[in-house]
Amino acid sequence: SPGRHLKSLEDEENAQIFAELTELGLGDSQGAEIWRHLMTVPTSFFRSKTSQRLRTEARAENRAEDILRLLDRRSIDVTPEARDRITNCHDLDVLGDWLDRTLTATVVDDLFDDAVED
Repeated sequence: SPGRHLKSLEDEENAQIFAELTELGLGDSQGAEIWRHLMTVPTSFFRSKTSQRLRTEARAENRAEDILRLLDRRSIDVTPEARDRITNCHDLDVLGDWLDRTLTATVVDDLFDDAVED
């Protein structure tokens, strides 16, 4: 339900704020070093829906960055609309198709031929 989704986002934002405030409050102490180490521990063992969603979002964000980088390297102009479409897509399959198409595209619209997005 939409309400549960908003609550989940709210909880994530609160957790991020708490983590940031904790680090700031610890300053340059030994506790701050321990905290930073704890915050960099791999979290792949977490299996919750939120953890899986965050990992998927991170992969989608990285794939979108790769697409934009390749287009830039190939000197293909990317309109603001196309950039938004790429960065706002969260479907890894669609992004994978677009990434493959960056290898042969001559214009940015070549990426979007026959694309179905979420």
